[in-house]
Amino acid sequence: MTFVYYLLLFLHFVGWAIVLGGTVTNLRTPKLATGVLHGVLTALITGILMVGVAEAALDFDVNHMKIGIKLVVAAVVTALVVVASRKKDPSRALIGSIAALTTLNIAIAALWR
Repeated sequence: MTFVYYLLLFLHFVGWAIVLGGTVTNLRTPKLATGVLHGVLTALITGILMVGVAEAALDFDVNHMKIGIKLVVAAVVTALVVVASRKKDPSRALIGSIAALTTLNIAIAALWR
């Protein structure tokens, strides 16, 4: 199960990298890159699965406050990405919000112990 956990962690990182890269590269000409929706869904689903594997199979001590805040931020990012993907010309503020909240989620994961 440890292998499954770290595989999910790798896919989680790849998902957030797709979201951050796809939004930061398109800030100047506001548009949403093709894979951002898939990246955010990958990050959201693998994050939920990681917590389940950590709690159930590996008996990790999970910080539920941190996970709850990260889940709320990830849900907001997912909603913004869905809205931006349905718009023909998303605004620069919308794309910037996705990039900023993605960076916030990464910072929470890396800095909160």
